[in-house]
Amino acid sequence: MAAPIWRGNLYSFQNDQRKKVKIYFAGPLFSEAERDWIRSTINKIEALAAQHGTKSEIIFPYDLITQSEIDHLGPKAKLEIFSRCQSHLDDADLVIALLDGSQVDDGTAWEIGYFFARKSLGQKIIGIRTDFRRAGESEGGVVNSMVEGACDWIVRSREELAEVVCEFL
Repeated sequence: MAAPIWRGNLYSFQNDQRKKVKIYFAGPLFSEAERDWIRSTINKIEALAAQHGTKSEIIFPYDLITQSEIDHLGPKAKLEIFSRCQSHLDDADLVIALLDGSQVDDGTAWEIGYFFARKSLGQKIIGIRTDFRRAGESEGGVVNSMVEGACDWIVRSREELAEVVCEFL
């Protein structure tokens, strides 16, 4: 039997002692292809977490607000989107950022910078760039120097991403 945990004036039993990791998956989400690629990658990460006995919560910003909510909020929608994304970044353990494109998506770059500025020692940023085009300012640069410098790793495939993510599971 699991050990009881005191919660106010009640005892509850902690049955699930598995590690939990919260991942925020940043990236462009404006085309069906981008959303499908990210969702497919999220499914692979969730399967890896299950194999490692780790509970995972993966936040995909596209799922944080519906189109009907956006329509209802009108001009205030942008503030609600910002608030929801920011609050999930604030308590994420890991940010995975899709860096494909001729330039890193501006929202993704902001999410990386915000998380980088607030992260603690155990929190990490993994960039994934499957795009073969060079986008950095210097020889050997993968993306913009500021984005690249904020990432703890930049991987070039889903397979490499899986290897790095396994370190957190």
